[in-house]
Amino acid sequence: MSGYSRRDFLSMSGGALLATKLGPSIETDEEFLRNLVLTTLEGSRVQPGSHGPKGWPIENTCGFALVTPGRLGYPAFWIRDFSMAADSGLMPTQEIEEHLLLIARCQNGANRRYLKSGAVLPPYCIPDHINFDGKPVYYPGTYSSGEDQGGEPFGTYPPVDDHYEFVHIAWLLAKQKKDRNFLQRFIGNYSLRSRLELAFFSPAYDPNSELVVTREALRAVGFGFCDSVTLSGMLLYPSLLRFRAATELSELTGDAKYTTVVTKLLASIRDVFLKSDGWLYASTGVGSGQPDVWGTLLALNLGAISDQAVFERVADSYVRGTITIDSAVRHVPTDHDFSEKSAWEKALTPKGIYQNGAYWHTPTGWLIAALARVDLKLAKRAFKDYIAHLRKGGDRPWECFNPTLNHYQNGGYLASVALPYSVLQGFTYE
Repeated sequence: MSGYSRRDFLSMSGGALLATKLGPSIETDEEFLRNLVLTTLEGSRVQPGSHGPKGWPIENTCGFALVTPGRLGYPAFWIRDFSMAADSGLMPTQEIEEHLLLIARCQNGANRRYLKSGAVLPPYCIPDHINFDGKPVYYPGTYSSGEDQGGEPFGTYPPVDDHYEFVHIAWLLAKQKKDRNFLQRFIGNYSLRSRLELAFFSPAYDPNSELVVTREALRAVGFGFCDSVTLSGMLLYPSLLRFRAATELSELTGDAKYTTVVTKLLASIRDVFLKSDGWLYASTGVGSGQPDVWGTLLALNLGAISDQAVFERVADSYVRGTITIDSAVRHVPTDHDFSEKSAWEKALTPKGIYQNGAYWHTPTGWLIAALARVDLKLAKRAFKDYIAHLRKGGDRPWECFNPTLNHYQNGGYLASVALPYSVLQGFTYE
């Protein structure tokens, strides 16, 4: 399979995987996955005037249905989760635009803000999530939109990834509308285009390499799916999102400076994070000893790394069972854990729980695409295992799980089906 491109996979193996039938009277795997995305998406919507399925104290006063991360009752709208859901191609254009404009309205202004918690909001930063009342919360771990939000253990500065997801949502909207005129719309004193560009340059980055960087003492979470893990120095995952966002801004604006950013990042990602064992590692400071499985898969998916040795490292680890259960993906390979007590050097949860060693279906589409570059049979097996897990029903899809510890968290989780579906359908790459 080494001669196949991502496009080959999407046109050949991707279609073959999704068209696999379990029997003449049972819906195809494609139909099942698509329907599960649609069902989970509908269950994740909180209508105007509603307090959500769990009756949260705050009412949705945003004027439209908010898409939350899952169908079992989240009290806010998360930017990164919404971006992954919109990737599916199954979300109405108006819904994407409504959420994009809400994010823009909640963007911090031109002044740096110092909160009583000790947290710092840089100019033009983007929230982590937005409550039902439309008020921004810039940090994980809280629903407070006031002065007490932020600070450790969730960082002095807001998470980095949401800034680049903001750009990605706009890019998805432009693609779906087949029109970029909405970028000229003003929200307050700034056009949407200006807000996207200001958000892109808001998080700290190294100007020589263009890589996202953070210090442990004044930290920003790089990626929300690692917000309970401490990483410092140059950060892989948000740098990959910066790479994607720069590519998208180049397309949206035609500004050559983003092409320069892309070129620098392509070189820097390889030079800094790719090691001789075929993995890309998570960071250069705290956490530098751990391969980032998600980051490696994303790099392959984006084309930031295309070495066959990296594809083969993923396939070998999959076969040996060090990165997956039921095609759900661990953050760190089990044979690269930091210690017997933790997958990561510094994490808030016990080993095997949540982001410190549980298994997630969010990156499963990337995994399957990567396996297809080495052995199509492996890709088909991974896809069948994924669908078989989902067909067991109940509260699936989980946000994450670890059957060894009887750990199952947040059922009806939208990103666990929407993002894999987007990759297998080829939505992002056509």
